[in-house]
Amino acid sequence: MESPVGAELCFPQLLNTSCRKPTLPWSEAVLLNILLSSVSLLTVSLNLLVIISVSYFRQLHTPTNILLLSLAVSDFLVGLVVMPGELLRKTACWYLGDLVCTFYSTVSYIITSASIGDMVLISVDRYLAICDPLRYPTKVTLPKVKGCVLLCWLCSVLYCSLFLKDDLTRSGRDNFCYGQCVVVVNSIAGAADLVLNFIAPVTVIIVLNLRVFVVAVSQARAMRSHITAVTLQHSVTLTTKKSELKAARTLGVLVVVFLICFCPYYCVLLAGNKGFNDSSYVLYLFLFNSCLNPVIYALFYPWFRNSVKLIVTLQILQPGLCEIKVL
Repeated sequence: MESPVGAELCFPQLLNTSCRKPTLPWSEAVLLNILLSSVSLLTVSLNLLVIISVSYFRQLHTPTNILLLSLAVSDFLVGLVVMPGELLRKTACWYLGDLVCTFYSTVSYIITSASIGDMVLISVDRYLAICDPLRYPTKVTLPKVKGCVLLCWLCSVLYCSLFLKDDLTRSGRDNFCYGQCVVVVNSIAGAADLVLNFIAPVTVIIVLNLRVFVVAVSQARAMRSHITAVTLQHSVTLTTKKSELKAARTLGVLVVVFLICFCPYYCVLLAGNKGFNDSSYVLYLFLFNSCLNPVIYALFYPWFRNSVKLIVTLQILQPGLCEIKVL
């Protein structure tokens, strides 16, 4: 007959080395399962619509949309891989073994780093579009942006391989109990991650977007003051500027929401909490950002709403519809 202590263990046969089962109240565990499962499904579905839209319709093959496509891919993977994995880690014992745990941790860090890199690229793209509009078409081309996106993902893979080197090469998890999936990093790697994955990119994002905001406000005032004196030729330029300012505002909302969801998690780590397996809800807020991004597209981008209608009604199955104008 098993002891009462053994009944609380993930592996009752390993009394001295087994982890205890998660102690969440039944009602809280059920609520967490329903909530995270729903958010995960919604995240996968919405970001899949973004991926199909930008990939299928040729009119949407622009440098900015390629960056949004890369962000949608990382958000899609968050919903498909990271959210279910976190749900399993928080509400149940980890029965999948060390190899799967290491693979899951590595993939999670790669996706997160790629998302941060995409946000930096989006900020740079908007900075160049607003602050250097005359040279933007020659500076930011489709091949260059695709190369930057590819480089971003390659750097994320390389960075996470180095960051998790100790965890990848360690043969066992002797310092931890069985039935738990944790990430082990030394203090130097943790400090480097804090700088490279949080402080540096957030600083770049904030500085660039503040500069964009200042220039956009000055341009908006200039347009309002001269709007009655423009010629037809100038009104075309004015329309272009308004379009760029609207895009800057939309992407500004995207960046602000990202920072609101992203910063609390790293601030907890910066305050001295080393628990990468911590049950803090700031992690769920961080992951929830992947579900919010396509909602922002739906609110601010007509092309996304138009393309979703065509996808949901299966009209994209018609031949040649990829050439249709959705803007």
